[in-house]
Amino acid sequence: MPHITLTTDEPGIRGLFRFRPETAGPLNALVEVLLRAESTLTPGERELIAAYVSSLNECRYCFSSHAAYAAAQLPEGMELVEQVRADLASAPITPKLRALLGIAAAVQRGGREVTEEHVAAARAAGATDLEIHDTVLIAAAFCMYNRYVDGLATIAPDDPASYAARAERIVADGYLALLAEAQRRS
Repeated sequence: MPHITLTTDEPGIRGLFRFRPETAGPLNALVEVLLRAESTLTPGERELIAAYVSSLNECRYCFSSHAAYAAAQLPEGMELVEQVRADLASAPITPKLRALLGIAAAVQRGGREVTEEHVAAARAAGATDLEIHDTVLIAAAFCMYNRYVDGLATIAPDDPASYAARAERIVADGYLALLAEAQRRS
């Protein structure tokens, strides 16, 4: 049960966006840039970073959502997402992605936890400064999103199919298109 009275029964951050729609635009614009804009990291890889941080933060709604979005865009699907979640060190991913996820985990613990060694390992694995920057920002942003969702005790569906259905729409249309659609219905 949410800590505040929401104006909709939509789960997670979607319900919060309906409650305070003026925050929905900027927060969705940020996630659209971070997870879907032009990048040398694929949208699936960036969604995996968001899902991994959400898992570390134990945010069920955000992990389930972004795990589904990542799975829909990675050839290995949910199996890879779960392998990364269970054991980053042995997951079948590139050394670059492993190093970037290591940076994301450090950010999740605290911004000052990111060390020169983390950055050097990412660079040695082929990560660019932009990829390192975006990884840090994705991780920091998802720490905020996770705390927003869990701090207000939003509801999180148990059915993985609900997240998979939303994933299809995110992959096809992006975050801003879904926001515009939701605002039209309000």
